[in-house]
Amino acid sequence: MLYDISLHITYIYDFPADASRHMARLLPADLPGEQRQIAGTLRVDPPPAELRVHTDFFGNKNVELAYLDAHKKIKFSVQSRVERPAPSRQLKPSLPLASLAQDIASYRSLEAWAPHHFMGTTARVPIDRETTYYARSLLVSNPSVLDAVVLVGQALHRDFRYDPEATKVDTPMLDAFQRRRGVCQDFSHIMIACLRGLGIPAGYVSGFLRTIPPPGKSRLDGADAMHAWVRAWCGNGVGWVEYDPTNAIFAGSDHVIVARGRDYADVAPIKGVLRSHGSHKSKQSVDVTPV
Repeated sequence: MLYDISLHITYIYDFPADASRHMARLLPADLPGEQRQIAGTLRVDPPPAELRVHTDFFGNKNVELAYLDAHKKIKFSVQSRVERPAPSRQLKPSLPLASLAQDIASYRSLEAWAPHHFMGTTARVPIDRETTYYARSLLVSNPSVLDAVVLVGQALHRDFRYDPEATKVDTPMLDAFQRRRGVCQDFSHIMIACLRGLGIPAGYVSGFLRTIPPPGKSRLDGADAMHAWVRAWCGNGVGWVEYDPTNAIFAGSDHVIVARGRDYADVAPIKGVLRSHGSHKSKQSVDVTPV
């Protein structure tokens, strides 16, 4: 699929910020064999005093920018055209879950996507007995690793409710798990915790998801949103697969990748610090349009 993607995020402060620094990860990734960014621009208004682009450990493009003068509003705008082929569904049979630890131990590398980086507790995903018990209760006998990933993802879709009002971006994963509701970020963090509790390496993917309107209805401008899903390592034979627990599907051509990491803290679309007081509000709109 070929998409035109338009994104606008605006932050408005109650009182001017004397200075601020930000990190943005908003442009679709260019991933050989998976996804191709044909064109892409990130514009920021007002223009920052400093701007630097670099690639992090996991291969994500980061844009760092700084403001040295007072400002009351910042608007980030992305325009991009990206090609996202449908991932192959011809997955090889994965090994039994009980044999995965041996495969992980045999992986003699600490490259960015070595499974070792995606097994333990991270900033936003603790390995907790509640999530581990929940995941183990879903398994029967000794499933394959890939079957275990699907079982957990389908259970979250069945047992949890998508509720944009239930959580905020900084809500702890365990709070969302106990409430049994949240948004795609919460679904993904909970699934990652469940998989790691089973010994399956798992990471977080930030991106865009094309939404399809109901039959007979026109598409609404700005109706799409940034999305999140899960990346799981199923052994040396299968490697990494991506699963969307919010929708109980494997990530496909409608899922456009922006960044990958261990959890949201590694790939937050925008984060930063500023010198000010009071509160702020934000608004965003996203359009993912098939070409």
